[in-house]
Amino acid sequence: MTDLFQDLSPAKTESYTAKDIEVLEGLEPVRRRPGMYIGGTDERALHHLAAEVLDNAMDEAVAGHASVIDVELGADGAVTVRDNGRGIPVDPHPKFPGKSALEVILTTLHSGGKFGGGAYKVAGGLHGVGISVVNALSSAMVVEVARNRRLYTQSFCRGAALGPLQDCGAVQNRRGTTVTFTPDAQIFGPRARFRPSTLYRMTRAKAYLYRGVSVRWSCAPELIAEGDPTPAAATLHFPNGLADFLEDVTSDRARLTPQPFAGTAPLADGMGTVEWAALWPDDQDDGFCSSYCNTIPTTEGGTHENGFRNVVVRGLKSYAEMIGNRKADKLNAEDVFTGACILLSAFIRDPQFQGQTKERLASVEATRLVDQAVKDHFDHWLTADPEVANRLLAAVLDRAEERQRRKQAKELSRKSPTKRLRLPGKLADCTRAVAEGSEIFLVEGDSAGGSAKQARRRESQAILPLRGKILNVASASLDKLNANQELKDMIEALGCGVRDRYSDESLRYEKVIIMTDADVDGAHIASLLMTFFYREMPKLVENGHLYLAMPPLYRMTAGTITAYARDDAHREELMKTLFAGRAKVEISRFKGLGEMPPVQLKETTMDPDKRTLLRVVVPSARTGEGAEEARDTARLVEDLMGRKPELRFRFIQERARFAEDLDI
Repeated sequence: MTDLFQDLSPAKTESYTAKDIEVLEGLEPVRRRPGMYIGGTDERALHHLAAEVLDNAMDEAVAGHASVIDVELGADGAVTVRDNGRGIPVDPHPKFPGKSALEVILTTLHSGGKFGGGAYKVAGGLHGVGISVVNALSSAMVVEVARNRRLYTQSFCRGAALGPLQDCGAVQNRRGTTVTFTPDAQIFGPRARFRPSTLYRMTRAKAYLYRGVSVRWSCAPELIAEGDPTPAAATLHFPNGLADFLEDVTSDRARLTPQPFAGTAPLADGMGTVEWAALWPDDQDDGFCSSYCNTIPTTEGGTHENGFRNVVVRGLKSYAEMIGNRKADKLNAEDVFTGACILLSAFIRDPQFQGQTKERLASVEATRLVDQAVKDHFDHWLTADPEVANRLLAAVLDRAEERQRRKQAKELSRKSPTKRLRLPGKLADCTRAVAEGSEIFLVEGDSAGGSAKQARRRESQAILPLRGKILNVASASLDKLNANQELKDMIEALGCGVRDRYSDESLRYEKVIIMTDADVDGAHIASLLMTFFYREMPKLVENGHLYLAMPPLYRMTAGTITAYARDDAHREELMKTLFAGRAKVEISRFKGLGEMPPVQLKETTMDPDKRTLLRVVVPSARTGEGAEEARDTARLVEDLMGRKPELRFRFIQERARFAEDLDI
């Protein structure tokens, strides 16, 4: 005990004093840690800046003060967003003598007109950090405000005002706010550029989300790449809102429901409104559910989605009961929404999001409000066209029966060219009718699954997203194994059975490829999957069907040269060879497969002509030497993955001295 406290003597601690405590003021925290405010410094985060400014203009439109919004991408890479709303207040702020309200809003975190609820009943920007964060991360920003028939302007650089607010004199027939900004190369890198296609899709989505606004898009023609369908100019106005959007994105698909279930309704207690559009295609292509709250994309869903799912499932059950169909009791959301195309937009007072980037709505009351608002509309839609309702009910009941069959662990044969079998809901199957030349990628999570689906060859490559880390079959009981839905989906997708029921002829794919992130968590998931195949489908491994994908961990760029590194060692090797003598090499680390653009995922990991695969092999037990290796392999798997933690602890202790550069 005495030795312990000797290390805490004043002599040992005097180097850590009050002067070491740093206090960041103004917008400096944003520049130091941009990831806390916009999720990173990659291309997605860059476009989030434009979204923040556009959201402010949309808030003016939703509040009824603006009818036209202009979005312009200039040849110099600057983005301009203009609205004809009320204009940011320019009078002196009572708490900051000598500063206008505009300057306070642009240079102070958590400032704005959306906290009290008086200026905006519903709004997307509720944290008061959006426009100030954009200002902090821009090398140049100019704000013009036309208000009370006078024009005011103020310029900023990296969050700081370059001078006071300027009164530019009287103006006629003009009102609203114009924001022009250029992202800071110090934050996003010198090669960072806005993509016209991404900005256009964002702009178009905003116009769909609020039918009362016209959005005028323009882009310097030289920025649009050859073959890119993005228009140089367009006026976007959609009187039917989400119904127009849904019709646009599903116009070439066969449908179970010819007319979408679409509408808008007020929420109870004056809490806002909800708009929706949903249809059920009659094909094997993927569906989607895109939801928004106050025009903010909630890509991770949330409570408003839960309310919509609840009311549709319950409505179908009630309709089935009304027509005397007793099979609907077993329906769940997976049966009803697999393959469906859903658009949902809620305008809610004071919504609660998870995180500043607002990817998931967390407002508890939204589930009840959406449920109550949509219920009668869905019931009327079903009863208004019994033929369509019966067709939809029959389709979702078929899916429910297939789900029940999975519980009974029945084997499915490979689909024939003339008959398509119903397979696990998240499986994006390939179109090839024979196993030869086909492959299935097992990926971690819906995000990576979405990127992989866009990067795949639809004819020969199937994608099955798995939710998180699968069950460790080496330590789980048989009951847990049989009850695990992820494993059941995987077994059903492969179609070959397990253990003594395994049939190589029934395997639906020639290659089974485990594709996980190039980090520790990805390696853990890969080890769990390999353990599953080793224990439950050993013949699949022995016959050479199991592979590991090799996604890169780094992207390296110097001038016109771009290369990908699998790990740290490969990165250092490329620095000494391909990039030798280069003065500056930009190195970016991929956060995961879901963060990789589909084109890069295809190029580095999925394209059979360019990728690298590792085949997983196990020693054969048919020969004397092989039998010994097989026993050693079985023993190692049991030690590392089995039910006895003391064996893993011993393994770690014996090899701890060899561990270097741990990724913790």
